[in-house]
Amino acid sequence: MRAVLSLTLGLLSVSTSSIAMAAQEQEAPPGEKEGSSGLEEIVVTATRREAKLQDVPVSVTAVTAETLGGAGVSQVRDLGQVAPGFISGRNVGANQPTIRGVGSSGVSPGDESNVATYVDGVYQADPFSTFIELVEIDRVEVLRGPQGTTFGRNATGGLVNVITPDPSFEMRGRIAGEYGRSRLKSNLFDVRGYITGGLTDAVAADLAVLYRSNDGYIKDLVRGGTLGDQKVFDVRSKLLWQPSDSAKLVLTGEYVEQKSTSNALQPYNNTNTRGLSYPGVILPTGPWQASTNIPPRLDFHSLKFALKTELNFDGFNVETTGAYQDSVTDYTTDSDSSNIFLGQIPIYGTAKNFSQEVRALSTSSGRFQWTAGVYAFYLKAGTSAQIITSNGLPGGPVSTLDLQPRITSRSFAGFAEGTYEIVPSLFVTVGARYTTEKKTFKQTVNGTTLAFGKTSRTFDKPTYRGIVRYQFAENANIYASYSTGFKSGVYNGSSTSPDPVNPEEIRSWEAGLKVEPLDWLRTNLSVFRYDYTDLQVQSRSPLANGNYILQNAGEARISGGEFELTASPLRGLQLNAAVSYNDGKYKNFPLAQTFVPLATGGNAAVTADVAGKRLIRSPEYTFSVGGAWKHEYSAGTARVNANLFHSARVYYDFANRFSQQPFTRVNGRDGVVAALPRRH
Repeated sequence: MRAVLSLTLGLLSVSTSSIAMAAQEQEAPPGEKEGSSGLEEIVVTATRREAKLQDVPVSVTAVTAETLGGAGVSQVRDLGQVAPGFISGRNVGANQPTIRGVGSSGVSPGDESNVATYVDGVYQADPFSTFIELVEIDRVEVLRGPQGTTFGRNATGGLVNVITPDPSFEMRGRIAGEYGRSRLKSNLFDVRGYITGGLTDAVAADLAVLYRSNDGYIKDLVRGGTLGDQKVFDVRSKLLWQPSDSAKLVLTGEYVEQKSTSNALQPYNNTNTRGLSYPGVILPTGPWQASTNIPPRLDFHSLKFALKTELNFDGFNVETTGAYQDSVTDYTTDSDSSNIFLGQIPIYGTAKNFSQEVRALSTSSGRFQWTAGVYAFYLKAGTSAQIITSNGLPGGPVSTLDLQPRITSRSFAGFAEGTYEIVPSLFVTVGARYTTEKKTFKQTVNGTTLAFGKTSRTFDKPTYRGIVRYQFAENANIYASYSTGFKSGVYNGSSTSPDPVNPEEIRSWEAGLKVEPLDWLRTNLSVFRYDYTDLQVQSRSPLANGNYILQNAGEARISGGEFELTASPLRGLQLNAAVSYNDGKYKNFPLAQTFVPLATGGNAAVTADVAGKRLIRSPEYTFSVGGAWKHEYSAGTARVNANLFHSARVYYDFANRFSQQPFTRVNGRDGVVAALPRRH
């Protein structure tokens, strides 16, 4: 539980010499356009071109900045509270989202998530770089299902696209501060600021800055004091050059830094550790406690640059997106989560990647609309991981396994998609993408490069989709689609094997209904079925050195659906509800690495056939309900927001022995946005 006090100020330019604060004159949040109904019309780019949310034949949740703030969503990993089918997860500190039961658990260098994360269309390859803080955004789009055509890049499960505003030529801005108190008298400070304005008639810029810190809220049972403290600094800026109405260039730069001890882990049920059987062991007795023989650490920093251009011609546009990212992660954890020195895994990882996309898209008003383009991607990643193990006796022998894997990925793809209106209101979409990807792997163990030296493998695959959409009323659409997805093979950086696991593939059938029966009511329904083969899954090795096993599960079948409702029955009041159902189970997985808890602590490794078991991080159902109310006064705007999220049981192992019990999370926020007098 946390008490929070916040203050937000809106800034608007009224002259070249002064800035006046007048929140009542702020523009509507970008990404929302005023329509004729009581609900604001939401424009999305889920198909790589702007379109109304209700006209897009894709299962997508578009969440505006105001809804995110009211639900207490300040990071991408919290999106599950408002986006049905989205489940957040972490492994050794890396962000690993799951959508409709499809998600990654691998932590090897170069093992990219199969739920892709984008910021302004720029792919975020490093899972540590996807802890995206939401400072100034238009909206966040969560696309469910394989995105193997216009997005691609291993997105077998779906993707998250964070869209931020381009700089404005009109001066405006805001600053928001938050203070909170948590358990153990932990202080929270959160300051976020944004300002934008024109520099010349053709150049505009913006600046977004975030600083957040919290004291430790986890009781340290070994050294005293607390763990879980965190400091985050993020600065992001865009420079817009618009020399004419038909040309635009946007350069983006961002630096992010985090220092944290938040990876203070507990053994399952506070007893499931090998340290249990040793004299003098100290174990947690309740939540928010940790016993470790070393202080944990989860630090990272990243530097990002992106250049986007847009050129408008008669009948079509050409858009390009190029990006470079460089990130470093420094991670240390106690692998047995006890005060007994049994094992620890310090990891130092680096990742650099470059991407470039060029695409053309039609802009005419004819019956045929098309998009085509090419995409290139390069990734170079590596880690230095010391897997340190001990027999637990004071002064006993200690063994160290030093792994230094180096992995590169080179990928090229071409794609095209077209939509044709066969007869009035009946649309057919066909799209395809061909990807070729080469991965190279070199493993060094205790300073010696393995005998296989440098090995490589190439993976080629076409993916495609077809969609039929019928608009049977002005504000009503029904659609059906078939699509495929592909994630290339992956080398296991925690092993000495020269062979990668096989690519995973998915086939998806989906149908949906999008209807606005009243001008203040919006309802969206989707149902789906997946055939999912060669799932890339990871588990801990049964060996004492604590390596990870990366393997292919044979086959899984997933079916389910989502329902979303948005209503604005009264002026200033908006209500939201969403429910997700998921029946995801392994259909063929005979050699799953599973574990059975031992009474003496730790686990016994067992290879088992887990056919019929639920997929990890795939609860049978989730639902959320929320509301936002605002009222404008002469002195400002009063706001009240509340959100409730509930999840069924979530399993974290293939045999369904270890799980998170059903839980409910409630967020609430209220405040006043002050309107200060204008100055001329």
